[in-house]
Amino acid sequence: MSVFKRFCHHPSVKRSLLAIVLIASSAVQAQSIVMSSTTSTEQSGLFSYLLPEFKKASGIDIKVVALGTGQALDTARRGDADVVFVHDQVAEEKFVAEGFGVKRYPVMYNDFVLIGPKGDPVATKGSDIVAALKKISSANGAFISRGDKSGTHAAEQRFWNLAGLADKKGSGYKECGCGMGPALNMAASVGGYVLADRGTWLNFKNRADLAVLVEGDNKLFNQYGVMVVNPARHPHVKAADAQKFVDWVVSPTGQNAIAGYKIGGEPLFFPNATK
Repeated sequence: MSVFKRFCHHPSVKRSLLAIVLIASSAVQAQSIVMSSTTSTEQSGLFSYLLPEFKKASGIDIKVVALGTGQALDTARRGDADVVFVHDQVAEEKFVAEGFGVKRYPVMYNDFVLIGPKGDPVATKGSDIVAALKKISSANGAFISRGDKSGTHAAEQRFWNLAGLADKKGSGYKECGCGMGPALNMAASVGGYVLADRGTWLNFKNRADLAVLVEGDNKLFNQYGVMVVNPARHPHVKAADAQKFVDWVVSPTGQNAIAGYKIGGEPLFFPNATK
């Protein structure tokens, strides 16, 4: 036996070589992908609940970049994400039509709600979001807009347009250029109104004097979709692992996990995947 072979057969060397193999094997198994998503999915607490379940099933870790929907889609356009999970269907369909996404899958929905002071100084309470915005505008009521090209901001702009008030929102209208949590904090501090997704509202702790004032309007429907970033645009994209997440989240297992996420017994999102 050569010196080299005797060296390799030495017990301590064999243990070291085994350790190296195990470490290398672990590194190969530690797969991860990047998801660009909206702040509402993160700030609602959904991802803290959902993503560990996916990792158990797949061994794949997901690193989330939480932004407004517009910024999340731009991140994916640059190839800085493998999968996108957002809530602006028009923008999502445009993303796919332009060749940046492979296919859009509906995943879940909840609704937008108008939040404001419990005393409701301009009498917005009800189920008509357009009528509520008209009252806020005419009274120059304090209104905090996210102003960040997020899915929530896009919905809010649609509602102002429907009210015929795109350029007449009142002197109390302020854009914060911020996420949903900070916008709610600002509304709480000034006693203002704000459009929010229900999921983030239910998980929001600093409510102060705020309450849900407008809900139940069909216009407030809030649909979420998921898309794998097109590897034809960005060859480095981990499309196979990203597709595993998509397949899981629209499967009965993933859909049941979404339905199981509740706060105070109230679900934050409702699964509605179609393949």
